[in-house]
Amino acid sequence: MLIRIGYDIELALAGPTAVVYLLQVHPDRAHDLVAPEHPVVDPPFWTDHYVDGFGNRCARVRVPAGQHRLRLHGQATIHDPGWPDQQDWGALQHPVDELPPQTLAFLLPSRYCEVDSELLAFAWAQFGQTPLGWARVQAICDWVHHHIRFDYGCADAGRTALGGWRQGVGVCRDYAHLAVALCRCMNIPARYVTGYLGDIGVPPVPYPMDFSAWFEVYLGGRWHTFDARHNIPRIGRVVIARGRDAADVPITMVFGQHQLNRFDVITEEVRG
Repeated sequence: MLIRIGYDIELALAGPTAVVYLLQVHPDRAHDLVAPEHPVVDPPFWTDHYVDGFGNRCARVRVPAGQHRLRLHGQATIHDPGWPDQQDWGALQHPVDELPPQTLAFLLPSRYCEVDSELLAFAWAQFGQTPLGWARVQAICDWVHHHIRFDYGCADAGRTALGGWRQGVGVCRDYAHLAVALCRCMNIPARYVTGYLGDIGVPPVPYPMDFSAWFEVYLGGRWHTFDARHNIPRIGRVVIARGRDAADVPITMVFGQHQLNRFDVITEEVRG
């Protein structure tokens, strides 16, 4: 299948600044693009492109003095096999001393995922008797899915996994942060993912289209996709970036006072 993806974001800026954005498809999926992406920066300020420490494609826009508006927009079409997220109930959990060294960073506390907190005791009390491996991660997803109530009106960019656990409300990033933190508490490497996920193969939801957040865990020698918010295999995920949590993968990061004037996202199957 073909999926059309895109965004149109406009920022009002108070003065000279820099804006970092992560809006391009992750290199793992770049070969699936029908044509290379061409993000548009309007006005066409000088932009530096680079790859961060997690392998994500990033850019820094240099906004000079006297400029008070920045628009970032782009569209692309990507091939997708149309398969739902793969499940592997036989995927084994690795003892920590046998994990590949590059996965160990995803066991540690991070900005939005407090492993060294009261979540640790809760996780072992709640999930310590579940079977190791896939079943344990699924038990965490089931619990988070039912514990957090989805509500766009309660979105809070400062809410952490601990906050989501205490408040029981949030948006997709809150589900992901809490599930990631609980997996790490149980010694399962887990990383945060942001990307596109449209209403493909499911009834459309009555919310504006947005970027989505889910997570991946390391089991059985590779990374697997999980989604505590939807908690069912979904079709058409397109990864933009991966990191320890949302702090590592901001859609936009403005180094100065600003206001969001426009935020439109497109994710839809191309039909006909």
